[in-house]
Amino acid sequence: MDEHKQKQAASQSHDQHMNHDEAGHAATGHASHHEQMVAEYRKRFWIVLLLTIPVTMLSPMMMMLFGYHFDFPGANFVVFGLSTVIFFYGGKPFLEGAWEEWKNRSLGMMMLISLAIVSAYIYSTFTAFFIEGSDFYFELATLILIMLLGHWIEMKSQMGASKALEELIKLMPKEAHRLDAAGNVEEVSIEALVPGERILVKPGEKIPLDGKIYEGLSTVDESMLTGESVPIEKQPGMQAIGGSINGSGVLKLTVEKVGNETYLAQVINMVQEAQQQKSKSQGLADKAAGWLFYIAVTAGLLTFVYWIFAADLAFALERMVTVLVIACPHALGLAVPLVNAVSTSIAARNGLLIRNRTQFEEARNVDRIVFDKTGTLTEGNFGVTDILPAAGVSKKELLTLAYSAESQSEHPIAKGIVRKGEAAALTLLPVTDYQNLTGQGLQVTVDGMQVAVVSPGTMDERGIAYNKETFASLAQQGKTVVFVLKEGILQGMVANADIIRASSHEVVTALKEQGIEAIMLTGDNSRAAQYVGEQLGLAQVFAEVLPAEKSKHIAALKAGNKKVAMVGDGVNDAPALAEADLGIAIGAGTDVAIETADVILVDSNPKDVLTIITLSKATYRKMVENLIWAVGYNVIAIPLAAGVLSNQGLLITPAIGAAVMSISTIICAVNARLLKID
Repeated sequence: MDEHKQKQAASQSHDQHMNHDEAGHAATGHASHHEQMVAEYRKRFWIVLLLTIPVTMLSPMMMMLFGYHFDFPGANFVVFGLSTVIFFYGGKPFLEGAWEEWKNRSLGMMMLISLAIVSAYIYSTFTAFFIEGSDFYFELATLILIMLLGHWIEMKSQMGASKALEELIKLMPKEAHRLDAAGNVEEVSIEALVPGERILVKPGEKIPLDGKIYEGLSTVDESMLTGESVPIEKQPGMQAIGGSINGSGVLKLTVEKVGNETYLAQVINMVQEAQQQKSKSQGLADKAAGWLFYIAVTAGLLTFVYWIFAADLAFALERMVTVLVIACPHALGLAVPLVNAVSTSIAARNGLLIRNRTQFEEARNVDRIVFDKTGTLTEGNFGVTDILPAAGVSKKELLTLAYSAESQSEHPIAKGIVRKGEAAALTLLPVTDYQNLTGQGLQVTVDGMQVAVVSPGTMDERGIAYNKETFASLAQQGKTVVFVLKEGILQGMVANADIIRASSHEVVTALKEQGIEAIMLTGDNSRAAQYVGEQLGLAQVFAEVLPAEKSKHIAALKAGNKKVAMVGDGVNDAPALAEADLGIAIGAGTDVAIETADVILVDSNPKDVLTIITLSKATYRKMVENLIWAVGYNVIAIPLAAGVLSNQGLLITPAIGAAVMSISTIICAVNARLLKID
């Protein structure tokens, strides 16, 4: 097993022990922290805007530009005082951020902004009181004002990236209607409920916790949890997921899971963990952002040195400040995590739970996808495939006899025949005298007639003739054939098999079109496996493979640098899932604590594999778009800020540089939010 994935699984397993309330509160706290930051930047922006108005009016540049004169004794002290308040109050978030970056040895955007505003403030103070020259108070005030506005808008944009996670958190109701032994209703918080207690869910309410329905009929909307858009009909004996929305009926449930064991709590934890994971792309972006700081500082110093000789101190300082401000390691640092946050949330809304971001991103490069057969490419249940009546007997008559005879049996083949009879709306005839013929079949009395459903071996033992060519053909396809006798006379054959999912054909065809090999790896018998493989057009079929040997097959398929994904059961196929480059656990339902899977499919629909590949490609494409923008922006913006085109009349002021830098980051955030899958 891959060592990295072992460690990843162990780490995730450890994190699963987090308390549900802590998980919910942590997520809510994360959202409220963002909201507090937005409110803080907004408040500081409006206050700084009010203080900037008089500073602007007293600016010599503005007086010259608009042709007015506004001066009075002590005006320079007023401008100094207002600018000092703007510097310390408006610049506080940036100065504090720079200190944190210094302490964490991860110098970046906040340090660049702080170097710029500190340089402008110190120089302006000296020119106001000690040396000759023009102050930068107007530039300082507008620079801080625009930086506050940019961060305010940026924080709002970033909040959109985790909106889907917040929507999941909102699905958690705070109260429930608990039923006592007498059936009386008591309003309690969901934290007070324990497994085994009974609760009432009224029409239109959210189901508080995971449980089993014991009374009531209704439809339930699980779209926000599993991606299933159609409301699901619920009846006694069925599971209900906490956070789903009840329809028009009243339901009574027995609570089965509480706290961090509920499906919704586990999904929230997984989404949070996946959003916090750093992929290879993120690591490269972080390194690039770190280098960009030193590039910007070096460029700023070289710019200052050049212009102090080519022009004067004031112009040189203005160019240096603009270079420091316009450089944007923040956009580079956010290019990947914002996209990750959006894609993880999209996946969760579609019933795809990402446990390992690095492996998920590799889904776009998969060369081979290996499917388990039973329950993955097939439904995992026996179903009737062929009804072959004897001469003079209709298909309906044959199926009615088989349906009635098997109605009291629990055998998987019997259940398949019963499902077929129910789907055909056949009349169930009265059955008596049920006898189980060990190893042979069964015998009953149906509507006063002796009816037997028996195996081929029994037919041979009794010397009853049947079409052996037809039987051999069905058996060659891996089908199980039973014979129906009435009063000892053959009525016909009924063939059964594990039914191939309707969506499996579509999946295999779509994978072929993308140049991806679809392979089956199963412990089932060779004939059944080969038949399914032929029907679906699979590239390779490996049958009669023991669970412990599946991982060896996966390792062999990875030869030649091939990227291999494995789709299978999260428990039985655990070693193979761990060995694969991308392990996909299918049919997890509400049991999402599968440690060896990189991605978990809540539903048992193999079409979700196509969704994983599509989302992985779309995610990578958005990452590349953001990274190209962030890098390209800096390559162009820094030289312009340094004044390389000043002779052509193109000169960027510090305030414009701040605006451009903020816009650059906002573009990355907005582009991330445009991520979607068809």
